[in-house]
Amino acid sequence: MTDFTLADLETIVAGRAASEDAGSYTASLAAKGIGHVAKKLGEEATETVIAAVSQDDDRLTSEAADLIYHLMVALHLRRVPLTAVMSELARRTAQSGIAEKAGRAGGTGGLRA
Repeated sequence: MTDFTLADLETIVAGRAASEDAGSYTASLAAKGIGHVAKKLGEEATETVIAAVSQDDDRLTSEAADLIYHLMVALHLRRVPLTAVMSELARRTAQSGIAEKAGRAGGTGGLRA
């Protein structure tokens, strides 16, 4: 088990995105803007789905890490703090998934507790 958290990743992403380090992948992503990062996020989501249905656990783990990393970069660029996402997850899991989903506009997506 590791003590590394998503909050740790958020801090690292913020620091690296603000750096001028030419060797930083995060800095280069941030410099390309949210459109590029969103495209990468979509690619990583697709790769994660493929790994989930047709590859081994190690590959799924790797792709999930890529997906979470790119999501954190997107959140950073949009200035959406991880605490906002965690608050939304807490709100959604405080009730059943069916009731939560029905209460949202459009009634799509969400967690099912």
